Amino acid sequence: MHFDRSLLPSGFAAIGHDIITPTLHENLFEQVLSPTNLDSAYKRVKANKGSAGVDGMSIDDFPTYARANWEAIKAQLTNGTYRPQPVLRVEIPKLDGGKRLLGIPTIIDRIIQQAIHQVLNPIFDPEFSAYSFGFRSSRNAAQAVKHVQACIKSGHKIAVDVDLSKFFDRVDHDLLMHKLGCRINDKPLMQLIGKYLRAGIIDNGKRYQTREGVPQGSPLSPLLSNIMLDELDKTLEKRRHCFARYADDFTILVKSHRAGQRVLMNISVFLQRKLKLVVNENKSRVGSVK
Repeated sequence: MHFDRSLLPSGFAAIGHDIITPTLHENLFEQVLSPTNLDSAYKRVKANKGSAGVDGMSIDDFPTYARANWEAIKAQLTNGTYRPQPVLRVEIPKLDGGKRLLGIPTIIDRIIQQAIHQVLNPIFDPEFSAYSFGFRSSRNAAQAVKHVQACIKSGHKIAVDVDLSKFFDRVDHDLLMHKLGCRINDKPLMQLIGKYLRAGIIDNGKRYQTREGVPQGSPLSPLLSNIMLDELDKTLEKRRHCFARYADDFTILVKSHRAGQRVLMNISVFLQRKLKLVVNENKSRVGSVK
């Protein structure tokens, strides 16, 4: 279906094909709601497709909805009265036989979150570790594997695999907001992000509050997860460890089993005390690699 964006109200009309590059020196919330940024967010969400949220609206339904409702939504966003809808709980099977829990936002919330992501990512991503390979346009899983292989060739043949138990479901909201606040001096934007974190979940028709966690399936969650774990990366760098992290999976490579056991213990304590995350001791291990 071809969508004529010229029919949309102000805020979604395309202005060329430029992508804004926000800086800390400008009003970030204004950048989120700029026509160029919103149009780019809409196109990204449309390209990603995905299923409908709790309201049942598909991406093909959105143009008609936006023409009738966007001005009111933008006014609510501007005056701070906008309330995101809860995400829809969806379960998908994992390769190990378990289930991955996703939280699917509505189309309108997906577009707004994508617009926020496009403003925040250029601020945070350049400061991330070079050894963080997940959810970044300049990094990928193949590079992570290549880096681990280089570590092994350099004599680091003992792998410390740390498993974070239900990481996305257990992100501490207060700690995450503090980390965001260290870089964002924009109260309306911070308040909106907080609302998204607390939007709740609809699971089998019942609504549940979200006091912790960032839902997998949200456009903003990958960036928030990297922001949350950036302190881990910087700590590993400071301790001069050879490591690679992809989302919530990370491996530290050392030269002996004894060093590996010590690193596993120290990092587990760090994660629990500093980041308030739970380490799955049954799945975390130290072992030789070939």
